[in-house]
Amino acid sequence: MATNDNPDVLHGSLVLMVLRTLEALGPHHGWGIARRIEQMSGDVLALNQGTLYPALLRMEQSGWLTSKWGVSENNRRAKFYQLTAAGRKRLRVETESWNRLTAAMASVLNTSREEI
Repeated sequence: MATNDNPDVLHGSLVLMVLRTLEALGPHHGWGIARRIEQMSGDVLALNQGTLYPALLRMEQSGWLTSKWGVSENNRRAKFYQLTAAGRKRLRVETESWNRLTAAMASVLNTSREEI
């Protein structure tokens, strides 16, 4: 995953973005997941196969996703990933964690010099 300025800006957030994307789209293939995340970020984020597919495999091994082979909209064989009940629970945990982190970051960034 990379951004236009720094490839590590969102380190650790890939799981959250993939789980949320699958919750919104339903079962989808890896390429479609990547494109959707890129679209929703206004093309600020770019996911490459070397980042996304190992993450999908880890999430499947963790029980957060299931997969099955099917045919994509352009008539190609593709592996479709689907959120499990454990994945939905993990999405809630990851979302809460992300919200705490961003609130803390906002607090730090909004602190004036006099308050430090």
